[in-house]
Amino acid sequence: MSNLVHVGDFCPNAKCTDYRKLQTDHQQNIIKFGHTKAGRQRYQCRTCKQTFTETKGTLFYRRRTPIEKILQVLAHIAEGNRISSLTRTTGHKEDTILEWLKEAAEHVKAIEAVLMADYQITRGQLDCGPMSATKVKKRLCRNRRDGPVLALNHDRYEHAAPGCARHRQN
Repeated sequence: MSNLVHVGDFCPNAKCTDYRKLQTDHQQNIIKFGHTKAGRQRYQCRTCKQTFTETKGTLFYRRRTPIEKILQVLAHIAEGNRISSLTRTTGHKEDTILEWLKEAAEHVKAIEAVLMADYQITRGQLDCGPMSATKVKKRLCRNRRDGPVLALNHDRYEHAAPGCARHRQN
């Protein structure tokens, strides 16, 4: 069964001999290593001396926009606000907002994979549930009616599971 871990529980450097080895009583190679200028916790692997921040591996990694503002924009999109409206009201470029959405959808896909593999949750349950990558795709497509349809996986747009009444087209 896959375990969900936090940054600082393992070394994310693929070249390190302790790569992805979780911290235990015998394995203590990750230490806190100060903070960034933005106040984020920095860690260091004692084995490879590589440093990384608490946001490594998240959609907030190397973003200058505060986490709260990104989450606020994503929440507005989930509520049905158009990207063009958010561009005007928040001052963020449309491309920036779309990049946040793509990154969020990739994280949702990873979580869905763990849920399906380890917790016997079916695709139909996920497609009708609150954190569906398909819902993010539908929101992207709905917000981009004027232009081409945007698919996150660079394929054509996929519809939700046919048996899901919440996603049936009118």
